Amino acid sequence: MSTSTTESTTSPTPTTTTKHTTTIESTTSQPRLTNETIIPITGNATKYTEHQILNTTTESTTTSTPTPTTTAKNNTTLTEKPTSSTTTPTTTTKPTTAELTSSSTVTPIIATSSTTTTTELTPTTTKLTTTLTPVPTTTAFIPMVSSTTPCFCVFNGIHYNPGDKIVNKNHTGSGICLTLICSEICVVQITTEPCPSPPPPYGCPKWNKNTNETFMFCNCTMARCIKDNIIEIIPFECPPLQNITCENGKKPVLVYDEHHCCPYYTCDCFCEGWGDSHYITFDGHFYSYQGNCTYILLEEIRPQYHLKIYIDRVYCDLVEHVSCPRSVIVSYNNLNITLMNLNHIGDADLEAVVDNVKLKLPYAHNGMRVISSGQDLFLSIPDLSVNISFGATGFGINLPFQHFGNNTQGHCGTCNNNKADDCMIPGGILVDDCAVMGDYWPASDVNSEICTPPPALPTVGGISKPTSKPCQAHSYCNLLKSKLFEACHSHLSPENFFLGCEYDSCHESNPALVCTSLQSYARACSQLGICIHWRNYTNLCNIECSADKVYNACGPAEPPSCDLPDHNTNTVTTEGCFCLEGTLLFNKESGVCVNKCGCLDASGMPRKFDEVFEYNCEECICDKARKSVICKPKKCSNVNPGICTEPEFVLVNVTNPSDPCCSKQICNCNVSMCPPLDKKCGVGYVPVLKVPYGKCCPEIKCESKKVCVHNNTEHEPGTNIPVTDCQECSCTSDVDPETQLLKVKCGSVQCNEKCDPGYEYIKKNLDDCCGKCVQTHCTVNFNGVNHTLKEGETFPSTNQSCDRITCTKVNGHFITNKYTVQCPPFNISNCQPGTVQQSPDGCCPVCVDQIKGCQVQTVRDYIKHKDCQSEEKLNLTFCSGDCTSSSWYTEAGMSSCTCCQATRSSNRTVSLGCLNSDIVTHTYVYVEECACSRTNCHEMGKNYTLPEDRQIST
Repeated sequence: MSTSTTESTTSPTPTTTTKHTTTIESTTSQPRLTNETIIPITGNATKYTEHQILNTTTESTTTSTPTPTTTAKNNTTLTEKPTSSTTTPTTTTKPTTAELTSSSTVTPIIATSSTTTTTELTPTTTKLTTTLTPVPTTTAFIPMVSSTTPCFCVFNGIHYNPGDKIVNKNHTGSGICLTLICSEICVVQITTEPCPSPPPPYGCPKWNKNTNETFMFCNCTMARCIKDNIIEIIPFECPPLQNITCENGKKPVLVYDEHHCCPYYTCDCFCEGWGDSHYITFDGHFYSYQGNCTYILLEEIRPQYHLKIYIDRVYCDLVEHVSCPRSVIVSYNNLNITLMNLNHIGDADLEAVVDNVKLKLPYAHNGMRVISSGQDLFLSIPDLSVNISFGATGFGINLPFQHFGNNTQGHCGTCNNNKADDCMIPGGILVDDCAVMGDYWPASDVNSEICTPPPALPTVGGISKPTSKPCQAHSYCNLLKSKLFEACHSHLSPENFFLGCEYDSCHESNPALVCTSLQSYARACSQLGICIHWRNYTNLCNIECSADKVYNACGPAEPPSCDLPDHNTNTVTTEGCFCLEGTLLFNKESGVCVNKCGCLDASGMPRKFDEVFEYNCEECICDKARKSVICKPKKCSNVNPGICTEPEFVLVNVTNPSDPCCSKQICNCNVSMCPPLDKKCGVGYVPVLKVPYGKCCPEIKCESKKVCVHNNTEHEPGTNIPVTDCQECSCTSDVDPETQLLKVKCGSVQCNEKCDPGYEYIKKNLDDCCGKCVQTHCTVNFNGVNHTLKEGETFPSTNQSCDRITCTKVNGHFITNKYTVQCPPFNISNCQPGTVQQSPDGCCPVCVDQIKGCQVQTVRDYIKHKDCQSEEKLNLTFCSGDCTSSSWYTEAGMSSCTCCQATRSSNRTVSLGCLNSDIVTHTYVYVEECACSRTNCHEMGKNYTLPEDRQIST
């Protein structure tokens, strides 16, 4: 970097006598480095005198300009203004005296002094020796009203802190200068002194330039002051135009220097946000950040234009921990405008707000302008070429590098065409991940009550990037890299938008959110002049338009309207629903498309010029001159007053049915004048309030409920009414003409003496009207024929079947039990030859056994006890077999016998199921061993005789 040196000489002034000499140490300041360009003198410079130059205007003074340097870091091009090549002229400067002026008028509190002061200046480059003659000054104090600590002074309605100069050496006339200072005790101190004399003119006073001072003359031509209004014209040469590469992927922008002479390329600053808090910084760095607070998107490092942009984020998903932009707040020129989305889940509901008051768009105030395209809100600051958009998908900020280069910080990073320093937190500390950086930019002066304090500031490199899990992107994300967007790929890479789409696929429960990445990329392509019609290739991202509008992917952000048909100051394109061809918006606010321009009535209905119509009982006309609807109250005809002749009627005004805008008088009933009503109705009747025709007051009448009444009890039609035991009564539908109640019909009871099989008709009491059918037998249906069984009777008695049905009476109820005859074990080898035959019931084979010894026999059968039975068949044992026996008679009539009897047995238990669903436990005898035992043949006078087939005689 080169530095120019300026020699400065000071012309001596006459020396005057002084009483006191004060020496003040001073250093000669170096020339201030600015971006102003000094053009070298090439060839033979031309000198002009004041008389040779006509009608010229003095412009800005150029002192010296360092040659800018470009530092390459990470293959990044740093954008700076070009410096044209000039020689460094030697400039002789004369000290100038600033003229002090003030709009304040000082009243006669000023005391003047006749003492004069002369000052001697000794030329030097290191010390400034000043000889001063003390001048008596007059000082007055004006007490000012101030508040409690800290105090302040109030002068002409302006507050000043202690030590502030309110007026600094303001010339009041007659060579006297006035100074007002707010003292430490907050009173205004007034000091007067003689004003310093201006230096004698020298150099080029025609252009207010000093000797050797170089300045921009006109039309990209520079000049140098020689002396005595003689200037030298210096040709102005621009450096070669060089192409640069923008880190954010945008095209470089051709601009001119401050003199509008030399072109050069810069990279304008674009910051975007969409979906689940995805950001692309001014220099093209992509990151995702989930925050639930109001943050600084952009603020100036060194306040110059006093522009601040904030973003308010809220958690917007019921499942995932993700946030969405709720509003963007723009602060500029003492005005805060909030661009809001009232519905961050679903279709956007956008509005612009100032001080919680919704703005009527388009809106322009304090250098800011807001318009709406339906899908997005657009805020522009024309003086700074700033454009801001906000909608359902997110936000976009476009800043010119000329105004904001190297002077931004916040979530959008630093606008200097260098990605390496975008993740910076307050204090100039860089972190590895911009997602970590987000916590450190809360808005301290906007919505601070909902924010949590950020973490403590880390040291350099003290924060690392959090790890993330891989995820499968939604199929729509692949459209970004497909041929659908191919026309834009060479101008702007879709990679950052694909990363955002991939993130939304994994962290958002609403699958439609992937549309925001596609829409944001399409919008960025549209800003480059490339229009992509992509929505028809998805099923989730369609936009529905009303019948009078059509969808356009790249329509004007400010479409033509009747109020401004050809006025479109905003060149930004946007997608949305636009009026059909041949129609235009009636105005920016209505959203109504019309064929011809006219007026809109209060309901939003378009009206043609000179159209006369009626609205809200007013006669209106669409005035062409005023281009607005003019209304006046509708006139109604005079109404003659009426007269009410009936009692309790009064005159009232009502709407005229033939003309709803006018009224007429009618006689109306005044119910408050009616007597009280107090009437009760009997059983079967209901009170009904009726107003007789032509009467005012209601009357109560008792009307029948259309029921039967017996013994003061109401009965519905078709129901039985108990009267006597041998009489049947029912409520009919016939109406008694006298009482208007329904009639009761009665008749003698007809006894039904026919009973079902197994039942008998029995009349126990003579007083009873009818008897009852009482069960006396069991009923069995066998082969389609009903059979009745008496108690204990078995069916069938003899047949070829071994199934048996037995009739049993339990608790007065007749119950049938079905069982199968179980045959005892049969072994034909135990039979005497020729004796095998069927049992009498025909179920089991039997024979005459051979003589067989006494032994244990087993048979499987159910155990039954009363009304209970085992669930399954059990092994039952008993003793059976022949025993050798004899019978003889003595004189005493004695005899002896032996029987096959159990000699060893045990008791066993089993669970039995009963007819009443009870389970009981039953004990039975299980025979384990048998033998022939002797027994008495005579017992208690009874003779025990063996069966004929078992008797053995000896």
